[in-house]
Amino acid sequence: MRRSWGGWQQGDLPPATDAAAWFAGRLPDGWFTGAPEVVVDREEILVVGELPPLEGEFDDDAARAAAESGRISRFREQTRDERIEIARQAEHRYRRKVAWGARLGGTRELFTTLSVPVMTRLKQPERKVLDTLVAAGVARSRSDALAWAVRLVGEHADTWLTELREAMAKVDDLRAQGPDLS
Repeated sequence: MRRSWGGWQQGDLPPATDAAAWFAGRLPDGWFTGAPEVVVDREEILVVGELPPLEGEFDDDAARAAAESGRISRFREQTRDERIEIARQAEHRYRRKVAWGARLGGTRELFTTLSVPVMTRLKQPERKVLDTLVAAGVARSRSDALAWAVRLVGEHADTWLTELREAMAKVDDLRAQGPDLS
């Protein structure tokens, strides 16, 4: 693999199509109630697992949410050293950072996730949209406003984005099946 001035290029990254299977085999038994959700992009692999359910009664939803958050916090602390070692191995294998999270009931918490800067050039109409979001108090900055807009589009265009990702995967499969020209 070559290293360029801008860091690892996408063509330099090893495929991570087997990441879910690798984590399923590598994670200790008993951490999660089933196979964890493993989401991969160019910079990061996110591993989120479901913790065993809480026992006992709770006075209200707020008390249950507090107990769920506390259990997730305990999981985070108790598994820290082992998660670091697993992440180190995965980062070596896939050349991507590993982030972790846990779900319990209605609570989902992520820890050690990346925030990756993205450069873009916007014309005045797009800047005005971001500035309106900032002026209205929806976002603290243009950066926050852009992240908010991307999340909103992602939520409302999920079906379309899923179909687009599936089509891109099909193109990758067809490309891999093509003739070897070397």
